[in-house]
Amino acid sequence: MLIRAAIALLAGVTALLLGLLALVLVDADAEATEISDGGGGLQGVPTEFRVWILRADSECKEPAMTPSLLAAQLYQESRFQTRATSPVGAQGPAQFMPDTWATWGRDADANGITSPLDIADAVMAQGRMMCSLLRQAKESGYGGDVRALALAGYNAGWGRVEQYRGVPPQSFAGGETYNYVRIILSTMPRFEGPGRLEVSGSGAGADALRKAAARIGTPYAWGGGGPNGPSTGFCDGTNGYLNGRCSASTTVGFDCSSLVQYAYWDNRQLPRVAAAQYGATSDHPVAHADLRPGDLLFWSHGGSGAIYHVALYAGDGKVLHAPRTGKDVRVEPITSAMPQRDYLGATRP
Repeated sequence: MLIRAAIALLAGVTALLLGLLALVLVDADAEATEISDGGGGLQGVPTEFRVWILRADSECKEPAMTPSLLAAQLYQESRFQTRATSPVGAQGPAQFMPDTWATWGRDADANGITSPLDIADAVMAQGRMMCSLLRQAKESGYGGDVRALALAGYNAGWGRVEQYRGVPPQSFAGGETYNYVRIILSTMPRFEGPGRLEVSGSGAGADALRKAAARIGTPYAWGGGGPNGPSTGFCDGTNGYLNGRCSASTTVGFDCSSLVQYAYWDNRQLPRVAAAQYGATSDHPVAHADLRPGDLLFWSHGGSGAIYHVALYAGDGKVLHAPRTGKDVRVEPITSAMPQRDYLGATRP
């Protein structure tokens, strides 16, 4: 009788643990205190996580990926605790199991250590894994929200999603995966920043930045936009496509250079494309340490003849830009806006 009672008690405790989603054991010293609000479509996250969430989002080309999705998932996994561990052996803020970490973990911040307890390594690995799962979900043909399918794959393994041809039901694992998905999707709005940018000062640069900031949230449309505002774009055989279809021709928005042209038009009529904008302003180069709001930043695949992106400096190490098809006009850190190795330089119109 005592043995049966002990077994029953153990079963009850196990069920309770399964019902407590993303249960973690936390080192009190890992408590995050500073919270960053607004800008880049993200708010309410510890400042040390912000840059990596935004970078992970920027490196994923799946439209369903958003900073708020990654933030809500991190909150559910660990409450942003760097030393979080689980009873089954998951570690770090993104709660990676050792076998999974071996697949996705990399030294994202180049500090010589690859660890699931390292914020940069963990968040970038989370982003890569979620990006892959979102792509699998999209290609699977299973019904429902691709974000829900990807989250279920992260929590229970993609094999379980295939087994149930969707999110595992509430009867699976005591409802852990079912509720994990439901809670994350429902808490995403708390991390969705307004993306607004407060611009102070006067002059052509500040005025241009202020004008562009009013367009935060406008979709990206390859070839779209101009001095008069956003418009539909076009596809050129390579650019403007989303999920194999020409998105630009039906999307009213800006691309990177048309946003810059629109922003400056009242003070200076810049050319339409990024390379020409560099040519028109390269006589006023600006060192990184001397950047002012409204300065133009350029990225290239190799010299001024291969410029592919332009952005407006937004202050505080951030840029305002139109990133690519499937994204919208937003504020992001310079370090994650585009690959750092491609940064060519800055100019002042």
